[in-house]
Amino acid sequence: MDSDVKLSRISRTGYAVVVGVLALTVTGCGSDDPTGTATTGAAAARADDAAAITGTFKGAGSSAQENAVKAWTASFQGAHPGVTVNYEGVGSGAGREQFLAGGIAWAGSDSAMKPEELTAAQDPQACGADGAIDVPVYISPIALAFNLPGVTSLNISPANAAKIFTGALTRWDDPALVADNPDADLPDLAITAVHRSDKSGTTNNFTDWLHQTAGDVWTAEKGDEWPLKGGDAAEKTSGVIGVVTSTEGAITYADESGVGAALGVAAIGVGDQWVTPNAQGAANVVSTSPLADGRAANDLAVELDRTAAAKDDYPLLLVSYAIACRHYPDQAEGDFVKAWLGYLVSAEGQQVAAQAAGSAPLAGAIATSAAAAVEAITVG
Repeated sequence: MDSDVKLSRISRTGYAVVVGVLALTVTGCGSDDPTGTATTGAAAARADDAAAITGTFKGAGSSAQENAVKAWTASFQGAHPGVTVNYEGVGSGAGREQFLAGGIAWAGSDSAMKPEELTAAQDPQACGADGAIDVPVYISPIALAFNLPGVTSLNISPANAAKIFTGALTRWDDPALVADNPDADLPDLAITAVHRSDKSGTTNNFTDWLHQTAGDVWTAEKGDEWPLKGGDAAEKTSGVIGVVTSTEGAITYADESGVGAALGVAAIGVGDQWVTPNAQGAANVVSTSPLADGRAANDLAVELDRTAAAKDDYPLLLVSYAIACRHYPDQAEGDFVKAWLGYLVSAEGQQVAAQAAGSAPLAGAIATSAAAAVEAITVG
């Protein structure tokens, strides 16, 4: 890229207040490891090779990632005391918009970039001609969280979930729900279905699950924006959980890490099983799902198979991505992004997220590919 591209990106953002790039000694592992886990040889090599960056760097996007990002930030800043990482959980759609406008160093998104966004990423104010990539950093179940006094266990089939969120089922003691819950005392209470009001990757994943598993009831395509008119809605994960917590008879969809202990979590119908949200079941589905066709090298968008039904599979899940440029002309920003994303996809970074947010660590081929994608980012 030429100098005009570099100046355009830096002058319009203010996301990186670079104090300087200095040499420092990266501390080793053992009892001083801020994650509390042993650092792998590959991660140690990344740490030894990473440039020492000081400054403030900003990301934004997925609210589902927030608990993991908080834990990652504390650990990363502990190992890099000259760096400040700021992240706003404004929702996946808003995060991608900020990234494409050149306002942040990376974005968090619970859905991969759309074709038109991949094209927009090649604009000079975003990434320039090399464009951007989606790198998986966080795999998590999406929970159907409910507030039903006296009901601690609940089964919801994909068809009944679709009927609840289209408004076809309006009361909890409807025979269709009673039939799936013979041991539960479902109340004569109105159902309040709560959806996200903002552009949300969680909505994208939830509507994709409904479309793939209950297409005769849920006829809308997947999307970041709620496709139906009316109904109760709130912004961000915290918003929908707040509404459900304060409303008897309410139900919503949300990253499991954001649900909290006050609400119940339903088991969903998966083949002939009832399966509650579980990280391993989500990871199993990811491992058997293909990458999306037609993407650039090192773009790891996953086409999730929502019909997967092996034992304990949990196909109502999200793969949350770090969206980053393939090339960063500014040395400090690029070195930060490579070190930061390299930590997120490392074994210790994934373990930190699992402990903080109950996510499923990247494993196998997807973990190897994610590390390679970060390594392939060029700087300077």
